[in-house]
Amino acid sequence: MKKKLLSILLSAAMVSSILAGCSGSSASSAPAESAENQAETPAAGTEEAAETTDAGGSEAAEGEYEYKEAAISLLIDKDSTLDGLEAVCALAKEKLGITVDVEIRAGGADGDNIVKTRLASGDMADLCAYNSGCKFTTLNPSEYFLDLSDQAYLSRLDESFLSAVTADGKVYGVPAGFASGAGVILYNRDTYEKYGLEVPHTWADFLKNCDVLKENGEVAVIGSFADSWTTQVVYLGDHYNVQAENPDFAKEFEAGTAKCATDPAGLKSWQKCVDLVPYYNEDYTATTYQTACDMLVNGEGTHWIITSDGVLAYINSQYGDDVNKIGAFGVPGDDADNHGITTWPAGGLYVNKNSENIDDILRFLNFWMSDEAINAYLAVQPPAGPIIIKGMALPDDAFQAVKDEQAYIDAGKACTALEYQTAVKGASCEQITQEAGTGQISAEEAAKAYDDDCLKQAVQLGLDW
Repeated sequence: MKKKLLSILLSAAMVSSILAGCSGSSASSAPAESAENQAETPAAGTEEAAETTDAGGSEAAEGEYEYKEAAISLLIDKDSTLDGLEAVCALAKEKLGITVDVEIRAGGADGDNIVKTRLASGDMADLCAYNSGCKFTTLNPSEYFLDLSDQAYLSRLDESFLSAVTADGKVYGVPAGFASGAGVILYNRDTYEKYGLEVPHTWADFLKNCDVLKENGEVAVIGSFADSWTTQVVYLGDHYNVQAENPDFAKEFEAGTAKCATDPAGLKSWQKCVDLVPYYNEDYTATTYQTACDMLVNGEGTHWIITSDGVLAYINSQYGDDVNKIGAFGVPGDDADNHGITTWPAGGLYVNKNSENIDDILRFLNFWMSDEAINAYLAVQPPAGPIIIKGMALPDDAFQAVKDEQAYIDAGKACTALEYQTAVKGASCEQITQEAGTGQISAEEAAKAYDDDCLKQAVQLGLDW
Protein backbone atom coordinates (compact mmCIF):
# COMPACT_ATOMS: atom_id res chain seq x y z
CA MET A 1 0.00 0.00 0.00
CA LYS A 2 2.80 2.44 0.84
CA LYS A 3 4.45 1.78 -2.52
CA LYS A 4 1.14 2.26 -4.32
CA LEU A 5 0.37 5.48 -2.46
CA LEU A 6 3.85 6.83 -3.15
CA SER A 7 3.52 6.17 -6.87
CA ILE A 8 0.22 8.05 -7.01
CA LEU A 9 1.55 10.99 -5.02
CA LEU A 10 4.55 11.11 -7.35
CA SER A 11 2.04 11.22 -10.17
CA ALA A 12 0.39 14.22 -8.57
CA ALA A 13 3.77 15.89 -8.26
CA MET A 14 4.39 15.32 -11.95
CA VAL A 15 1.09 16.98 -12.81
CA SER A 16 2.33 19.96 -10.81
CA SER A 17 5.38 20.30 -13.04
CA ILE A 18 3.23 19.99 -16.14
CA LEU A 19 0.80 22.71 -15.16
CA ALA A 20 3.65 24.93 -14.01
CA GLY A 21 5.14 25.12 -17.49
CA CYS A 22 4.16 24.96 -21.11
CA SER A 23 3.72 21.29 -21.80
CA GLY A 24 1.69 18.40 -22.90
CA SER A 25 2.64 15.07 -21.46
CA SER A 26 4.69 12.01 -21.94
CA ALA A 27 3.37 8.60 -21.05
CA SER A 28 4.44 9.29 -17.52
CA SER A 29 3.40 12.79 -16.78
CA ALA A 30 0.24 13.98 -18.45
CA PRO A 31 -2.80 14.47 -16.32
CA ALA A 32 -4.35 11.77 -18.40
CA GLU A 33 -1.41 9.51 -18.02
CA SER A 34 -0.81 9.94 -14.32
CA ALA A 35 -4.02 8.21 -13.34
CA GLU A 36 -3.96 5.75 -16.18
CA ASN A 37 -0.45 4.71 -15.25
CA GLN A 38 -0.94 4.62 -11.50
CA ALA A 39 -4.36 3.01 -11.19
CA GLU A 40 -3.97 -0.47 -9.78
CA THR A 41 -7.44 -1.84 -10.18
CA PRO A 42 -7.84 -5.55 -10.85
CA ALA A 43 -7.13 -6.11 -14.53
CA ALA A 44 -10.16 -6.61 -16.67
CA GLY A 45 -10.13 -9.39 -19.19
CA THR A 46 -9.05 -8.36 -22.64
CA GLU A 47 -12.53 -8.99 -23.92
CA GLU A 48 -13.85 -6.55 -21.32
CA ALA A 49 -11.19 -3.92 -21.68
CA ALA A 50 -12.88 -2.10 -24.53
CA GLU A 51 -15.33 -2.50 -27.33
CA THR A 52 -14.54 -1.18 -30.77
CA THR A 53 -16.21 -0.39 -34.01
CA ASP A 54 -14.55 -0.15 -37.39
CA ALA A 55 -12.82 3.21 -37.28
CA GLY A 56 -9.82 2.75 -39.51
CA GLY A 57 -8.14 -0.21 -37.87
CA SER A 58 -4.66 -1.41 -38.66
CA GLU A 59 -3.41 -1.99 -42.16
CA ALA A 60 -3.38 -5.74 -41.66
CA ALA A 61 -6.51 -7.65 -40.75
CA GLU A 62 -6.79 -8.12 -36.99
CA GLY A 63 -4.42 -10.88 -35.92
CA GLU A 64 -2.63 -11.07 -39.30
CA TYR A 65 0.85 -9.61 -39.04
CA GLU A 66 4.16 -10.12 -40.78
CA TYR A 67 6.48 -12.12 -38.53
CA LYS A 68 10.10 -11.05 -38.84
CA GLU A 69 12.56 -11.03 -35.96
CA ALA A 70 13.94 -7.61 -35.20
CA ALA A 71 14.85 -5.35 -32.30
CA ILE A 72 13.95 -1.69 -31.78
CA SER A 73 14.66 0.69 -28.92
CA LEU A 74 12.31 3.02 -27.05
CA LEU A 75 13.34 5.89 -24.77
CA ILE A 76 10.92 6.66 -21.94
CA ASP A 77 11.18 8.53 -18.65
CA LYS A 78 11.82 6.86 -15.32
CA ASP A 79 8.48 7.74 -13.75
CA SER A 80 6.45 5.87 -16.33
CA THR A 81 4.43 2.85 -15.29
CA LEU A 82 5.21 0.27 -17.93
CA ASP A 83 2.41 -2.26 -17.43
CA GLY A 84 0.49 -1.39 -20.59
CA LEU A 85 3.62 -0.95 -22.67
CA GLU A 86 5.04 -4.26 -21.50
CA ALA A 87 1.80 -6.07 -22.30
CA VAL A 88 1.82 -4.77 -25.87
CA CYS A 89 5.54 -5.42 -26.31
CA ALA A 90 5.09 -9.04 -25.21
CA LEU A 91 2.41 -9.49 -27.87
CA ALA A 92 4.55 -7.75 -30.48
CA LYS A 93 7.39 -10.16 -29.81
CA GLU A 94 5.03 -13.12 -30.09
CA LYS A 95 3.13 -12.02 -33.17
CA LEU A 96 5.60 -9.80 -35.06
CA GLY A 97 8.95 -11.08 -33.85
CA ILE A 98 9.84 -7.57 -32.67
CA THR A 99 11.71 -7.13 -29.40
CA VAL A 100 11.39 -3.66 -27.88
CA ASP A 101 14.39 -2.65 -25.78
CA VAL A 102 13.17 -0.02 -23.32
CA GLU A 103 15.68 2.64 -22.27
CA ILE A 104 14.90 4.65 -19.13
CA ARG A 105 15.76 8.34 -18.94
CA ALA A 106 15.39 10.93 -16.19
CA GLY A 107 12.15 12.84 -15.84
CA GLY A 108 11.46 16.56 -15.56
CA ALA A 109 13.88 19.19 -16.83
CA ASP A 110 16.82 16.76 -16.75
CA GLY A 111 14.89 14.40 -18.97
CA ASP A 112 14.04 17.21 -21.37
CA ASN A 113 17.73 17.99 -21.70
CA ILE A 114 18.54 14.33 -22.34
CA VAL A 115 15.99 14.15 -25.16
CA LYS A 116 17.25 17.34 -26.77
CA THR A 117 20.89 16.30 -26.43
CA ARG A 118 20.33 12.86 -27.91
CA LEU A 119 18.37 14.28 -30.80
CA ALA A 120 21.06 16.84 -31.55
CA SER A 121 23.86 14.28 -31.30
CA GLY A 122 22.11 11.70 -33.48
CA ASP A 123 21.98 9.26 -30.57
CA MET A 124 18.20 9.05 -30.20
CA ALA A 125 16.49 5.67 -29.73
CA ASP A 126 14.27 4.32 -32.49
CA LEU A 127 11.17 5.52 -30.63
CA CYS A 128 10.94 8.42 -28.20
CA ALA A 129 8.12 8.79 -25.68
CA TYR A 130 7.70 12.49 -24.96
CA ASN A 131 5.23 15.28 -24.33
CA SER A 132 2.60 16.27 -26.82
CA GLY A 133 1.54 19.86 -27.26
CA CYS A 134 3.82 22.86 -27.27
CA LYS A 135 6.75 21.08 -25.62
CA PHE A 136 6.74 18.61 -28.49
CA THR A 137 6.91 21.44 -31.04
CA THR A 138 10.00 22.88 -29.36
CA LEU A 139 11.93 19.74 -30.40
CA ASN A 140 11.90 20.81 -34.07
CA PRO A 141 9.89 17.75 -35.15
CA SER A 142 10.49 18.08 -38.88
CA GLU A 143 14.24 17.73 -38.36
CA TYR A 144 14.22 14.75 -36.04
CA PHE A 145 10.94 12.82 -36.33
CA LEU A 146 9.32 10.80 -39.08
CA ASP A 147 6.18 12.20 -40.68
CA LEU A 148 3.37 9.71 -40.01
CA SER A 149 0.66 11.62 -41.86
CA ASP A 150 0.13 8.83 -44.41
CA GLN A 151 -0.51 6.11 -41.83
CA ALA A 152 -4.04 4.68 -42.08
CA TYR A 153 -4.46 4.26 -38.32
CA LEU A 154 -4.41 8.02 -37.73
CA SER A 155 -8.08 8.06 -38.74
CA ARG A 156 -8.78 6.26 -35.46
CA LEU A 157 -7.47 9.11 -33.32
CA ASP A 158 -9.50 11.91 -31.79
CA GLU A 159 -8.69 15.32 -33.22
CA SER A 160 -7.70 16.64 -29.80
CA PHE A 161 -4.76 14.26 -29.76
CA LEU A 162 -3.84 14.69 -33.42
CA SER A 163 -3.64 18.46 -32.99
CA ALA A 164 -1.23 17.96 -30.10
CA VAL A 165 1.27 15.96 -32.21
CA THR A 166 0.98 18.01 -35.39
CA ALA A 167 3.53 20.57 -36.56
CA ASP A 168 3.53 22.43 -39.87
CA GLY A 169 0.51 20.42 -40.96
CA LYS A 170 2.23 17.04 -40.46
CA VAL A 171 1.46 14.40 -37.83
CA TYR A 172 4.51 13.02 -36.02
CA GLY A 173 3.17 10.93 -33.14
CA VAL A 174 0.88 8.18 -31.96
CA PRO A 175 -0.46 8.13 -28.40
CA ALA A 176 1.80 6.74 -25.69
CA GLY A 177 -1.41 6.01 -23.78
CA PHE A 178 -4.99 5.81 -24.95
CA ALA A 179 -6.79 8.29 -22.71
CA SER A 180 -6.72 12.05 -22.18
CA GLY A 181 -6.65 14.01 -18.99
CA ALA A 182 -9.34 16.57 -18.23
CA GLY A 183 -9.65 19.67 -16.07
CA VAL A 184 -13.11 19.26 -14.55
CA ILE A 185 -15.30 19.78 -11.53
CA LEU A 186 -15.37 16.53 -9.61
CA TYR A 187 -18.33 16.23 -7.28
CA ASN A 188 -19.63 13.89 -4.59
CA ARG A 189 -22.71 12.23 -6.05
CA ASP A 190 -24.09 11.24 -2.65
CA THR A 191 -24.11 14.86 -1.51
CA TYR A 192 -25.82 15.95 -4.71
CA GLU A 193 -28.50 13.34 -4.13
CA LYS A 194 -28.90 14.38 -0.48
CA TYR A 195 -29.75 17.96 -1.45
CA GLY A 196 -31.52 17.20 -4.72
CA LEU A 197 -28.93 19.04 -6.79
CA GLU A 198 -28.54 18.61 -10.53
CA VAL A 199 -25.39 18.96 -12.62
CA PRO A 200 -25.24 22.67 -13.54
CA HIS A 201 -24.75 23.76 -17.14
CA THR A 202 -23.90 27.40 -16.48
CA TRP A 203 -21.48 29.01 -14.04
CA ALA A 204 -24.35 30.90 -12.44
CA ASP A 205 -26.19 27.65 -11.73
CA PHE A 206 -22.99 26.13 -10.35
CA LEU A 207 -22.70 28.99 -7.88
CA LYS A 208 -26.36 28.49 -6.91
CA ASN A 209 -25.53 24.87 -6.06
CA CYS A 210 -22.63 26.13 -3.99
CA ASP A 211 -24.95 28.50 -2.14
CA VAL A 212 -27.31 25.63 -1.25
CA LEU A 213 -24.42 23.61 0.09
CA LYS A 214 -22.95 26.50 2.07
CA GLU A 215 -26.32 27.33 3.61
CA ASN A 216 -26.57 23.73 4.81
CA GLY A 217 -23.14 23.79 6.44
CA GLU A 218 -21.38 21.85 3.70
CA VAL A 219 -17.99 22.64 2.18
CA ALA A 220 -19.13 23.64 -1.30
CA VAL A 221 -15.70 23.72 -2.96
CA ILE A 222 -12.51 22.02 -1.84
CA GLY A 223 -9.39 24.12 -2.07
CA SER A 224 -6.01 22.37 -1.99
CA PHE A 225 -3.80 25.44 -2.04
CA ALA A 226 -1.00 23.79 -0.06
CA ASP A 227 -0.15 22.21 -3.43
CA SER A 228 -0.19 25.44 -5.37
CA TRP A 229 -0.24 23.85 -8.83
CA THR A 230 -3.82 22.73 -8.18
CA THR A 231 -4.99 26.35 -8.07
CA GLN A 232 -4.40 26.71 -11.82
CA VAL A 233 -7.07 24.25 -12.90
CA VAL A 234 -9.93 26.71 -12.38
CA TYR A 235 -8.32 29.04 -14.92
CA LEU A 236 -6.90 26.40 -17.29
CA GLY A 237 -9.97 24.16 -17.18
CA ASP A 238 -12.17 27.03 -18.34
CA HIS A 239 -10.54 27.23 -21.77
CA TYR A 240 -13.39 25.41 -23.50
CA ASN A 241 -15.59 28.38 -22.63
CA VAL A 242 -12.99 30.90 -23.75
CA GLN A 243 -12.66 29.17 -27.10
CA ALA A 244 -16.44 28.88 -27.43
CA GLU A 245 -16.77 32.66 -27.11
CA ASN A 246 -13.67 33.50 -29.12
CA PRO A 247 -12.57 30.62 -31.38
CA ASP A 248 -9.43 32.55 -32.33
CA PHE A 249 -8.35 33.35 -28.77
CA ALA A 250 -5.28 31.06 -28.74
CA LYS A 251 -4.05 32.40 -32.08
CA GLU A 252 -4.69 35.98 -31.07
CA PHE A 253 -3.13 35.46 -27.64
CA GLU A 254 0.07 34.12 -29.18
CA ALA A 255 0.14 37.04 -31.61
CA GLY A 256 -0.35 39.46 -28.72
CA THR A 257 -3.57 40.89 -30.14
CA ALA A 258 -5.77 39.35 -27.43
CA LYS A 259 -5.01 39.54 -23.73
CA CYS A 260 -6.67 38.03 -20.70
CA ALA A 261 -7.29 41.46 -19.22
CA THR A 262 -8.94 42.89 -22.33
CA ASP A 263 -10.69 39.90 -23.94
CA PRO A 264 -14.07 39.39 -22.21
CA ALA A 265 -13.89 35.61 -22.48
CA GLY A 266 -10.33 35.50 -21.13
CA LEU A 267 -11.20 37.72 -18.18
CA LYS A 268 -14.11 35.47 -17.16
CA SER A 269 -11.70 32.62 -16.40
CA TRP A 270 -9.93 34.80 -13.85
CA GLN A 271 -13.25 35.96 -12.42
CA LYS A 272 -14.11 32.34 -11.70
CA CYS A 273 -10.97 32.05 -9.57
CA VAL A 274 -12.24 34.96 -7.48
CA ASP A 275 -15.87 33.77 -7.40
CA LEU A 276 -14.90 30.63 -5.49
CA VAL A 277 -13.31 32.38 -2.51
CA PRO A 278 -16.43 32.30 -0.28
CA TYR A 279 -17.03 28.60 -0.85
CA TYR A 280 -13.73 26.99 0.10
CA ASN A 281 -13.03 24.92 3.21
CA GLU A 282 -11.71 27.02 6.08
CA ASP A 283 -8.21 25.55 5.93
CA TYR A 284 -7.95 25.50 2.15
CA THR A 285 -4.59 27.26 2.08
CA ALA A 286 -3.13 24.41 4.14
CA THR A 287 -5.05 21.54 2.49
CA THR A 288 -2.96 19.19 0.38
CA TYR A 289 -3.84 17.30 -2.78
CA GLN A 290 -4.03 14.00 -0.88
CA THR A 291 -6.24 15.44 1.84
CA ALA A 292 -8.53 16.92 -0.81
CA CYS A 293 -8.91 13.47 -2.38
CA ASP A 294 -9.98 12.07 0.99
CA MET A 295 -12.38 14.95 1.60
CA LEU A 296 -14.07 14.49 -1.75
CA VAL A 297 -14.73 10.76 -1.47
CA ASN A 298 -15.76 11.03 2.20
CA GLY A 299 -18.26 13.81 1.51
CA GLU A 300 -16.31 16.36 3.54
CA GLY A 301 -16.38 18.61 0.50
CA THR A 302 -18.70 18.50 -2.50
CA HIS A 303 -16.81 19.98 -5.47
CA TRP A 304 -13.15 20.08 -6.46
CA ILE A 305 -11.89 21.68 -9.67
CA ILE A 306 -8.91 19.58 -10.62
CA THR A 307 -7.31 17.38 -13.27
CA SER A 308 -9.25 14.24 -12.55
CA ASP A 309 -7.09 11.27 -13.44
CA GLY A 310 -4.67 11.36 -10.52
CA VAL A 311 -7.56 11.90 -8.12
CA LEU A 312 -9.47 8.90 -9.43
CA ALA A 313 -6.37 6.73 -9.28
CA TYR A 314 -5.71 7.67 -5.67
CA ILE A 315 -9.32 7.21 -4.56
CA ASN A 316 -9.56 3.88 -6.37
CA SER A 317 -6.37 2.63 -4.72
CA GLN A 318 -7.44 3.71 -1.24
CA TYR A 319 -11.23 3.33 -1.29
CA GLY A 320 -11.95 0.80 -4.04
CA ASP A 321 -15.47 0.98 -5.46
CA ASP A 322 -16.14 4.21 -3.59
CA VAL A 323 -14.39 5.90 -6.52
CA ASN A 324 -17.79 5.69 -8.21
CA LYS A 325 -19.22 8.06 -5.64
CA ILE A 326 -17.43 10.70 -7.69
CA GLY A 327 -18.93 12.28 -10.79
CA ALA A 328 -17.48 14.88 -13.14
CA PHE A 329 -18.65 17.79 -15.25
CA GLY A 330 -16.85 20.39 -17.31
CA VAL A 331 -16.32 23.87 -15.92
CA PRO A 332 -19.55 25.60 -17.04
CA GLY A 333 -19.69 28.81 -19.04
CA ASP A 334 -22.64 31.07 -19.80
CA ASP A 335 -24.31 28.98 -22.52
CA ALA A 336 -26.23 26.02 -21.12
CA ASP A 337 -26.46 24.53 -24.61
CA ASN A 338 -22.70 24.54 -25.05
CA HIS A 339 -21.33 22.95 -21.89
CA GLY A 340 -17.98 21.37 -22.72
CA ILE A 341 -14.74 20.10 -21.29
CA THR A 342 -11.06 21.05 -21.48
CA THR A 343 -8.63 18.18 -22.04
CA TRP A 344 -4.93 17.48 -21.73
CA PRO A 345 -4.09 14.95 -24.50
CA ALA A 346 -1.87 11.95 -23.92
CA GLY A 347 1.83 12.10 -24.64
CA GLY A 348 3.23 10.75 -27.87
CA LEU A 349 5.51 8.11 -29.32
CA TYR A 350 7.75 9.64 -31.99
CA VAL A 351 9.87 7.89 -34.62
CA ASN A 352 13.52 8.82 -34.99
CA LYS A 353 13.63 9.63 -38.72
CA ASN A 354 17.34 8.75 -38.84
CA SER A 355 16.85 5.25 -37.46
CA GLU A 356 18.06 2.28 -39.48
CA ASN A 357 14.98 0.33 -38.41
CA ILE A 358 12.17 2.39 -39.91
CA ASP A 359 10.34 -0.58 -41.45
CA ASP A 360 10.30 -2.47 -38.15
CA ILE A 361 9.25 0.63 -36.20
CA LEU A 362 6.33 1.15 -38.54
CA ARG A 363 5.35 -2.51 -38.18
CA PHE A 364 5.35 -2.05 -34.42
CA LEU A 365 3.31 1.17 -34.53
CA ASN A 366 0.79 -0.42 -36.86
CA PHE A 367 0.35 -3.16 -34.26
CA TRP A 368 0.35 -0.65 -31.39
CA MET A 369 -2.69 1.02 -32.94
CA SER A 370 -4.60 -2.23 -33.49
CA ASP A 371 -7.60 -3.30 -31.42
CA GLU A 372 -5.64 -6.26 -30.12
CA ALA A 373 -2.84 -4.12 -28.75
CA ILE A 374 -5.08 -1.39 -27.37
CA ASN A 375 -7.23 -3.93 -25.56
CA ALA A 376 -4.13 -5.59 -24.11
CA TYR A 377 -2.90 -2.21 -22.89
CA LEU A 378 -6.21 -1.19 -21.31
CA ALA A 379 -6.64 -4.58 -19.67
CA VAL A 380 -3.70 -3.85 -17.38
CA GLN A 381 -3.90 -0.03 -17.34
CA PRO A 382 -7.60 0.88 -17.15
CA PRO A 383 -8.41 4.33 -18.58
CA ALA A 384 -8.69 7.13 -16.05
CA GLY A 385 -9.80 9.67 -18.62
CA PRO A 386 -11.68 9.90 -21.92
CA ILE A 387 -10.65 7.38 -24.60
CA ILE A 388 -9.01 9.04 -27.61
CA ILE A 389 -9.66 6.17 -30.03
CA LYS A 390 -12.69 6.82 -32.23
CA GLY A 391 -15.34 4.15 -32.01
CA MET A 392 -13.86 2.62 -28.86
CA ALA A 393 -16.17 2.48 -25.88
CA LEU A 394 -15.09 2.57 -22.28
CA PRO A 395 -15.22 -0.75 -20.45
CA ASP A 396 -18.44 -1.33 -18.51
CA ASP A 397 -16.56 -1.07 -15.23
CA ALA A 398 -14.93 2.28 -16.04
CA PHE A 399 -15.02 4.88 -13.27
CA GLN A 400 -18.26 6.88 -13.25
CA ALA A 401 -16.37 10.17 -13.53
CA VAL A 402 -14.55 8.89 -16.61
CA LYS A 403 -17.89 7.95 -18.16
CA ASP A 404 -19.09 11.48 -17.45
CA GLU A 405 -16.02 12.93 -19.16
CA GLN A 406 -16.30 10.58 -22.11
CA ALA A 407 -19.82 11.86 -22.80
CA TYR A 408 -18.40 15.30 -23.62
CA ILE A 409 -15.88 13.77 -26.02
CA ASP A 410 -18.55 11.70 -27.73
CA ALA A 411 -20.75 14.79 -28.10
CA GLY A 412 -17.91 16.75 -29.72
CA LYS A 413 -17.85 19.26 -26.86
CA ALA A 414 -14.18 19.26 -25.94
CA CYS A 415 -11.08 21.26 -26.68
CA THR A 416 -7.46 21.06 -25.62
CA ALA A 417 -6.04 23.29 -22.92
CA LEU A 418 -4.59 26.62 -24.02
CA GLU A 419 -1.04 25.37 -23.46
CA TYR A 420 -1.59 22.82 -26.24
CA GLN A 421 -2.60 25.57 -28.64
CA THR A 422 0.14 28.08 -27.94
CA ALA A 423 3.63 27.97 -26.50
CA VAL A 424 2.90 31.09 -24.45
CA LYS A 425 2.26 30.25 -20.81
CA GLY A 426 3.40 32.38 -17.93
CA ALA A 427 5.84 30.78 -15.52
CA SER A 428 4.06 32.38 -12.55
CA CYS A 429 0.59 31.08 -13.39
CA GLU A 430 0.13 29.18 -10.15
CA GLN A 431 1.29 32.09 -8.01
CA ILE A 432 -1.25 34.36 -9.70
CA THR A 433 -4.12 31.88 -9.46
CA GLN A 434 -3.24 31.39 -5.80
CA GLU A 435 -3.45 35.14 -5.15
CA ALA A 436 -6.77 35.39 -6.99
CA GLY A 437 -8.13 32.32 -5.21
CA THR A 438 -7.32 33.73 -1.80
CA GLY A 439 -8.94 37.08 -2.58
CA GLN A 440 -5.69 39.03 -2.49
CA ILE A 441 -6.21 40.46 -5.97
CA SER A 442 -9.21 41.04 -8.23
CA ALA A 443 -9.90 39.21 -11.46
CA GLU A 444 -8.76 42.27 -13.42
CA GLU A 445 -5.52 42.49 -11.46
CA ALA A 446 -4.90 38.76 -11.89
CA ALA A 447 -5.53 38.86 -15.63
CA LYS A 448 -3.21 41.86 -16.04
CA ALA A 449 -0.51 40.15 -13.96
CA TYR A 450 -0.80 37.02 -16.09
CA ASP A 451 -0.56 39.01 -19.32
CA ASP A 452 2.60 40.66 -17.99
CA ASP A 453 3.98 37.26 -17.00
CA CYS A 454 3.29 35.84 -20.46
CA LEU A 455 4.99 38.83 -22.08
CA LYS A 456 8.31 37.61 -20.67
CA GLN A 457 7.96 34.25 -22.38
CA ALA A 458 6.66 35.78 -25.59
CA VAL A 459 9.82 37.85 -25.78
CA GLN A 460 11.95 34.74 -25.23
CA LEU A 461 10.06 33.01 -28.05
CA GLY A 462 10.69 35.94 -30.38
CA LEU A 463 7.00 36.87 -30.63
CA ASP A 464 5.93 40.45 -31.28
CA TRP A 465 3.90 41.33 -28.23
